[in-house]
Amino acid sequence: MTLDPSRLRPATRLVHGGVQRTHHGETAEALFLTSGYVYDDAEQAEATFSGKVEHYQYSRFANPTLSMLEQRLALIEGAEDCRTAATGMAAVNAALLSHLQTGDRVVAARALFGSCHWIVSTLLPKFGIQTEFVDGGDLAQWKAALSRPANLVLLESPSNPMLDMVDLPAVAEMAHAAGAIVVVDNVFATPLLQQPLKLGADVVVYSCTKHMDGQGRVLGGAILGSKKWINDVLQPFIRNTGPALSPFNAWVLLKGLETMALRVDAASRSAASIADFLAEQPGVIRVWYPTRADHPQQALALKQMTAGGTVVTFEVAGGKDGAFEVMNSFELILVSNNLGDSKSLATHPATTTHMRIGEQERARLGITDGVIRLSIGLEDPDDIKDDLCRALDRLNTAKPVLAAN
Repeated sequence: MTLDPSRLRPATRLVHGGVQRTHHGETAEALFLTSGYVYDDAEQAEATFSGKVEHYQYSRFANPTLSMLEQRLALIEGAEDCRTAATGMAAVNAALLSHLQTGDRVVAARALFGSCHWIVSTLLPKFGIQTEFVDGGDLAQWKAALSRPANLVLLESPSNPMLDMVDLPAVAEMAHAAGAIVVVDNVFATPLLQQPLKLGADVVVYSCTKHMDGQGRVLGGAILGSKKWINDVLQPFIRNTGPALSPFNAWVLLKGLETMALRVDAASRSAASIADFLAEQPGVIRVWYPTRADHPQQALALKQMTAGGTVVTFEVAGGKDGAFEVMNSFELILVSNNLGDSKSLATHPATTTHMRIGEQERARLGITDGVIRLSIGLEDPDDIKDDLCRALDRLNTAKPVLAAN
């Protein structure tokens, strides 16, 4: 008897979704490390390439291990279809360039990951594509920008690193009226805490490197949407440009998905507790966490998300020197530009992930030199708090020296 995936809850889909067992009856998903495939005869090869029969052709186009991952992701996202890519940025790039052409127009939220910002601000204009940035939380700016025809809207919600929220249904309605599809980078929320397709988005992109792997092992990306858009728009681009995900990485991601619900739930509960803790500490100027009462868009976060997520952003006194003092004092928390890991990771966005967007743009986004992005892992939250206490104590001890400098 075959399970009906529509009857399964999210955590179960993450374990059983998309499995295609071979005749050997393996328990774990099979890893198909193959570049090509064999045909019964020349006629079958011809029929495969002409689309008359379904048969794997080449792992740049499709692979059984990738197919299992794509089906599982589509099930958990509530999407009709999915394609994977080598990295999260390959997924973003494919989603945009497959859809756009010279003369098109893109409207994007200003609060984007540094590389996504570069694609919109620098790469797309090279192809004659017009781009415009707006403040994602300001519906008036969206209304003004989308009062003219557009072809694509790109946004993150919550954003990296300041955890800004965007009203997805409102923006989607305006975007569709302007003729645009809406592409949402949902990495910070994960499909467990927010499902943008149900809120009006057309396409969702992920860096699977983050929570889906969740243990700092492999790179990967995913693009999800309607079957028609995936087949007619995205698939030809992926097939011919080749941003293919490694079957081995896909297999690792499949195993990571089995525990994602447990990891995201545990890390989100810890993050909420740590955000409250940080807000009370000397030397901390401000804390950002979507579901805290002092987040300016708390009501929207509670409406669109089922929890606040695994990332806490906070600002310390002393600017860059203060932030570096804190980060260099950590004994448990690791300094890294990754997130969504089982280990707690701290990042200084102004000098790493968002360095290249420039000082002026960082200022508009509120990314000061004192801001630290903290991705909460699976350690005991009290141990994380102890590490933060030690680091902040050293900051407060060093304040006179920092002020003198």
